[in-house]
Amino acid sequence: MIKSITVKNYILIDELTLDFNAGFNVFTGETGAGKSIIIGAIDAALGAKVNKDAIKTGNDKAYIELLIGLKPEFDFSVFEDNGIEIENNEVIISREILQSTTRSRINGVPVSLDFIKEIREQLLDIHTQHQSYNYIQPKNHIILLDNFALKPHRDNVLLFNEKYHKYIELQNKLEKALNIVNTTQQQEDFLKFQIQEIENANIEDVEECEKLEKELDILSNVEKLKELSYSSYWALYGDDGNILNALSSVKSNISKLSSMDESVSELEEDFINTYETLKELASQLRNYSDSKENDNERMDYIGERLSLLEKLKRKYGNTLEEVLNTYENLCEELNAIEFSQDEVVKIEREIKELKVELENLASTISEARKELAVVLSKAVTDEMEKLELPKSRFEIDVQSCNMNEKGIDKVEFLISTNVSEPLKPLAKTASGGEISRVMLAIKTIFAKADKTNTVIFDEIDTGISGKASQAVADSIVNLSKTHQIILITHQPIIAAKADFHFYVKKEQAETTKVKVYNLDGENRIKALALLAAGEINDESVSFAKNLLGV
Repeated sequence: MIKSITVKNYILIDELTLDFNAGFNVFTGETGAGKSIIIGAIDAALGAKVNKDAIKTGNDKAYIELLIGLKPEFDFSVFEDNGIEIENNEVIISREILQSTTRSRINGVPVSLDFIKEIREQLLDIHTQHQSYNYIQPKNHIILLDNFALKPHRDNVLLFNEKYHKYIELQNKLEKALNIVNTTQQQEDFLKFQIQEIENANIEDVEECEKLEKELDILSNVEKLKELSYSSYWALYGDDGNILNALSSVKSNISKLSSMDESVSELEEDFINTYETLKELASQLRNYSDSKENDNERMDYIGERLSLLEKLKRKYGNTLEEVLNTYENLCEELNAIEFSQDEVVKIEREIKELKVELENLASTISEARKELAVVLSKAVTDEMEKLELPKSRFEIDVQSCNMNEKGIDKVEFLISTNVSEPLKPLAKTASGGEISRVMLAIKTIFAKADKTNTVIFDEIDTGISGKASQAVADSIVNLSKTHQIILITHQPIIAAKADFHFYVKKEQAETTKVKVYNLDGENRIKALALLAAGEINDESVSFAKNLLGV
């Protein structure tokens, strides 16, 4: 429900904050006082079309903000999916109206008008002489009808929806399988050739190319490697003038030095370690030199192997890892071809069986809808008669259509408000002074099936008598037990039934301003008296008190 609204620099409003409550909230005031401006602000915040003319003269921008409490059963995932955090089941929806554009936010997060319009259907209905929302749209009629039904029917609808989506998934799966089966023999042979070509290469190491290239580089330079390693060995340990022989005399001198001065013992130890390390190095260099041999056969193998692997990389991927990934994909594709013929037969059988289930279930659902439509059509027609629409007829039309996720029915609300007029779609007759009462009648009957929490009626009392006013008032009171009602009226009988009474007044000074007062006690009695008689006197005050039961 709407908990509060804040409006700044919008049309005739400088700055206004109103707190609403659950139950029945009514607005009264003289014609042209600005009551509809407040409803328009709510509508604008929730995505209605606005332009720069909505900005109060002398200002650069207008601002509207709604604080809305959400039902626990609200689908909060729609906010989570858009990065909007929710606390205490509340959202702040704001809209800034600038000279050339508008900006909308939910809890401070910028959102598109399309997103605002998407969620508004779950938040409220606005019914005026010029527009109506959820109940007007034919797409909602089948949902309202099903939601009104008892649990067994609703369970059948859910079951049908689940089975239908499975049916569509199977059809998509069948289409893919048939596409694979229709692959030509030539394509299948080519797949086998590609797989065999990669298998024959027997790739076991994705880094094989790099390792072979390094080995080839060594084999190509074996003579130079032998020369460098052996000459290094010879310099260290080969002839009489080698480095290690020269270091032997240094070793002897340090040993004598250490025996004469113990402080040199660490130097002696370090030198001995270095000397032994050089001896080991000399031995390793000799072994390395001896191990290197020309191997032309190995070089030829590596060259051929690298040529083969490079050819595979050109055809199947830039690296051996990509080649192996391609191999796996080719195998899956071949397996799919070999598997799909049997799969097609299996899927076709499943589709046939599921279609029979869907047709039977859809038929059951359709019969239930038609029976319920008759009952609800009469109930709404009776309700309209109570609301001073005695010649009006309402009918829920259930027609057959191609199977879809809702079944085999197309549901639409039809209405005639004149005895000489045929029934027409509600969407094409939603205008004029009667529409708010039509919507009230429908809303009253469908209250238990409606998930919208807030209903707004603008001038629902147009063209009705005192007797009809009482019926309208009673109907609204009943509806306010399940919905928050925000209503504009000129009828004291209706206004007196409200739980909360707001009085709207236009004040003329240097500029025109709209003010709103929350009435109770004597102020409310005076407002009802003024509404009833156009002036406050003993008779009108007495009438107002009688309406309030005080």
